[in-house]
Amino acid sequence: MTKQKWTDERTDALSNYVGGEAPVSHATVLAAAEELDASPRSVASKLRKMGYEVESSASVTTKAFSDAEEATLRTFVADNSGEYTYGEIAAAFAGGKFSAKQVQGKLLSMQLTEHVKPTPKAEVARSFSDAEEQKFIALATKGAFLEDIASALDRNVNQVRGKALSLLRSGAIDAIPAQKESHASTKSDPLEGIDVARMTVEDIAEAIGKTARGVKTMLTRRGLQAANYDGAAKAAKAAEANG
Repeated sequence: MTKQKWTDERTDALSNYVGGEAPVSHATVLAAAEELDASPRSVASKLRKMGYEVESSASVTTKAFSDAEEATLRTFVADNSGEYTYGEIAAAFAGGKFSAKQVQGKLLSMQLTEHVKPTPKAEVARSFSDAEEQKFIALATKGAFLEDIASALDRNVNQVRGKALSLLRSGAIDAIPAQKESHASTKSDPLEGIDVARMTVEDIAEAIGKTARGVKTMLTRRGLQAANYDGAAKAAKAAEANG
């Protein structure tokens, strides 16, 4: 396996894959490694550097799957080769006792992943159309300020700044447009004007120019709930754990 660097995009993908799981199980590490074409050791190491608590493979003293469940799972996927995704297998197997990530990790360790139907990639709603993106690039190239671009595209400055960061990473623009009025001396709320409850973590991250992990931390700290992340529940769980 060719060693790949942990770019911002791959780091965000790992954070999104793990979600709010704490500690991150060995099964999830294995599944994430397969998903991101990385070694389990690299994934575990990266997660720890990102601040996650990761279950060590050596600490797994009890088997999540009994011998009978393992045998049944083996027979099930072999008899239905290519018919079900990890999520569908999890729902149909053992009364839904195991999560899709647990099933994925188990089948990976059993070397049976070739029997699994690929999970369709979820389509993420784009906040900027192709035409708007091209207009954004044209304005940025001409030296327009963030406020001017925001006005031209009917967006707020935070959304435009987030999009600029995305375009900068992809190489579509050479620099993030300057802001006409600097508010460095005043602490502004990055979520101001953001419809948190209706947006995914990824959309919020793009809108305010932060990483998905940074957004999750912010939502947890404030006890807010996005479309695909419950910061209030995460905060309550952390408070309970800290006693």
